[in-house]
Amino acid sequence: MPSFPELRLRLRRLRQTPAVRTLLAETRVHPHDLLAPLFVVEGKGVRQEIKSLPGQHHFSVDRLAAEADALFKLGVPAVMLFGVPHSKDKTLDARNAWAKGGIVQRAVAELKKRVPGLLVFTDVCVCEYTTHGHCGIVQTVKVGSRVEKVIANDPTLKALASIAVSHADAGADWVAPSDMMDGRVAALRQALDASGHGGVGILSYAAKFASAFYGPFRDAAHSAPAFGDRKSHQMQAGNAREALAEMQADVDEGADMLMVKPGLPYLDIIRDAAGAFDCPIAAYNVSGEYSLAFALAAKGWGDADAIRDESLVALKRAGAKVIITYWAKSFALDFKQRGGLDRG
Repeated sequence: MPSFPELRLRLRRLRQTPAVRTLLAETRVHPHDLLAPLFVVEGKGVRQEIKSLPGQHHFSVDRLAAEADALFKLGVPAVMLFGVPHSKDKTLDARNAWAKGGIVQRAVAELKKRVPGLLVFTDVCVCEYTTHGHCGIVQTVKVGSRVEKVIANDPTLKALASIAVSHADAGADWVAPSDMMDGRVAALRQALDASGHGGVGILSYAAKFASAFYGPFRDAAHSAPAFGDRKSHQMQAGNAREALAEMQADVDEGADMLMVKPGLPYLDIIRDAAGAFDCPIAAYNVSGEYSLAFALAAKGWGDADAIRDESLVALKRAGAKVIITYWAKSFALDFKQRGGLDRG
């Protein structure tokens, strides 16, 4: 290896000042790339911080629009709504998930009235609305001499379709089934089209892995399963080929956009999906990824904002067109304060 001054390849020239790093950045994140999750609760005047998700809040419907409007004015074009009903409204069949006056339905209508340019996505699942917290309808079956509780796939599809139509009736632009039941995209597409909502898009949680990174979300949504786990429907971590098969099935059934969840542990899946499919790929920068940054910062072991920026760049570099992230507002605020420039 030649030494100075013979050495000609000097790659450090491409990154030695903030200005040149900004000029030559290969991957840039903009607030327009982000979608902000929001948690909606019953009551009035509620804006309560979620302890497991620092900086995130439970909002009552009357306080939700102000947060959504602030996001929209910062350049974040879309939100994803998660309903957190009262425990008394949870049932075995999740029927309150598609009630006309349900919490998400009222929230959607309020946002479309108060922030008309905002894209409103809604999570479609039954876990928040069931007494057991599972993503499907639970049935009791006899297996030999044993009696077991199972997540019943096909009965769940009817419930999911009812939820999606109720959200579309309220004005949702997109619905996002997160349950991982077989055939759910086809069931939603058929129901939406039959009810006059052919223009409502479907963002499918297409490759949703059974993950240890969901804990803070389950705390925020009050949706932890009362028994067992979700491994019968969510994917196992090592299965990349199966992930692509799940995504292909959802494309064939009519999905308009595909999601990989979680994001950071599955960058290879995002990259493979971006190369395999023509539709947009979304990545969910999940609650555990977000909260870990604050845990590190609290110990003095890292800068939460720097972890945020590196995480979002990694997800976009891997191929995510849309990033669903709890960082949306803080990133957009910093982006505005930097005058739209990358952190140098």
